[in-house]
Amino acid sequence: MEDIEFTGSSFYRFLGEQKLMGSRCQSCGALHVPPRAMCPACYGGALEWAQMSGKGELLAFTTVHIAPTAMIEAGYNRKNPYCTGIVQLAEGPAISAQILGVDPARPQEIEIGTPLRVAFVKRGEGEQARTFLAFDIDEG
Repeated sequence: MEDIEFTGSSFYRFLGEQKLMGSRCQSCGALHVPPRAMCPACYGGALEWAQMSGKGELLAFTTVHIAPTAMIEAGYNRKNPYCTGIVQLAEGPAISAQILGVDPARPQEIEIGTPLRVAFVKRGEGEQARTFLAFDIDEG
């Protein structure tokens, strides 16, 4: 894994393998998800891949009624909104992703601090298929 570049395409390739990966700075130990090619904490360039547990909690959220093209193609629209949020991972970093297992039509019922676990959402068919990051309610 040492020869895999710290890029967005590498991050998405790992998602396709159902792995949530980040970069860890070997100088200061800072974790970054998605990965960074350079540590923004100490500006170090010695990085290694680190797999995250996929556990976290909801820090912030919003419901989206007017979706970008990719989400419209996935079936979301004004009548079928979705929830997106910021998830604080158990390892420390925070990342934005779609939040599953909640009712976006009833945002007053969504609670900050809700325990979440990683979910990998596959969209598209054949060579057009891609895996996207999401989080679902962690019941266990």
